[in-house]
Amino acid sequence: MSTNHNFPFRMTAIGAVFLSGMGASAYAQSGRSGAPQAPGAAVVKPNEQGELKMAQANPQMSAVLEKLDKLGAKPLGSQTAVDTRRGPSPADAVKAILADQGKDPAALMAQMNVKTVEMSYPTAGGVQKVRIYTPSVANQPVLPVIVYFHGGGWVIADLDTYDASARGLAQKTGAIVASVEYRHAPEHRFPAAHDDSIAAYRWVIQNASSFGGDPRQLAVAGESAGGNLAMNVAIAARDQKLQAPLHVLLVYPVAGTDMTTPSYKINENAAPLSKRAMAWFVSQVLAKPSDASDARLDLVGKANVAGLPPTTVIAAEIDPLMSEGKALADKLAKAGVVMSYTAFAGVTHEFFGMAAVVGDADVAQNLAAKQLRDAFSANSQSQGGSVPARARP
Repeated sequence: MSTNHNFPFRMTAIGAVFLSGMGASAYAQSGRSGAPQAPGAAVVKPNEQGELKMAQANPQMSAVLEKLDKLGAKPLGSQTAVDTRRGPSPADAVKAILADQGKDPAALMAQMNVKTVEMSYPTAGGVQKVRIYTPSVANQPVLPVIVYFHGGGWVIADLDTYDASARGLAQKTGAIVASVEYRHAPEHRFPAAHDDSIAAYRWVIQNASSFGGDPRQLAVAGESAGGNLAMNVAIAARDQKLQAPLHVLLVYPVAGTDMTTPSYKINENAAPLSKRAMAWFVSQVLAKPSDASDARLDLVGKANVAGLPPTTVIAAEIDPLMSEGKALADKLAKAGVVMSYTAFAGVTHEFFGMAAVVGDADVAQNLAAKQLRDAFSANSQSQGGSVPARARP
């Protein structure tokens, strides 16, 4: 498949709500969770010519993008998968900014009091890594577990690239985070990553106690392509009668197969994720054109989302995926799923793990952590037990 935009994805519009670029704040909250609306809420309106324009990144987000460019990052979709994996990532840009500020990223990491251990789980394609993040929590013999799936379009990135997200969730929730690696395309095309994600979830159910986790207290989370995997794990748990996760956290998930949505149009040339980049990921991932109609990829159009656990969706304004994330949130709410949706103005795809330099990433992580803690607490109370309210500072 070529890397132009002539890919076999649906070409029908999906409605979406948009926000203005009025500062670095969350703009909207919808759903059934009762979470308060964040400050700075606004809806973008066309200009005098009736056009919608891509928003301006806030200064902290702009600094990351500028640093990424200075590090020599090439636009996603302009190289082979192998060469792209070798290039600098947004995580590298964050570390470079910290160094410019005279801060040691390793020292900051150590201050979070989250220990890691490398483990592995079996899949149909062999063995894959899983990194266990355990926060320092007082007086808790066992902890809840969040099964986390990293992003990268199922093609690039790894556990290290998304270390900050997994580590931040562990510290802020007081739960163990099991960060899952999975097979990547184009070496292993769809549905290899999806099969691995379900195998990883089964492994955590069976082995949580071996690393101090409570197998009765599980949640799933993911960013971008990993958000798609997390949603599919929740669906598989329902359909395969596995233990259901208590909560699903989706951070700017890949949720649809329509690249003509409003956010794709507005953010066609956004960085670090553009429409061209998504077309390239598609060309690497699909084994055959008909895969584009698979419900595991087309969550918005094809997936059955009834009966799923409470779900939190976090979105970024400057992101081609914003519309499909909102559409998925609306679909979940319509199906009766308890859910909340928050989109952050002035930030881009990949912002969630940038809490060290982007203030809104810290706000987003705190929001996600509260939703997860509340889910664990409610379940623990129903079982007559207890879970940590927060990690030790």
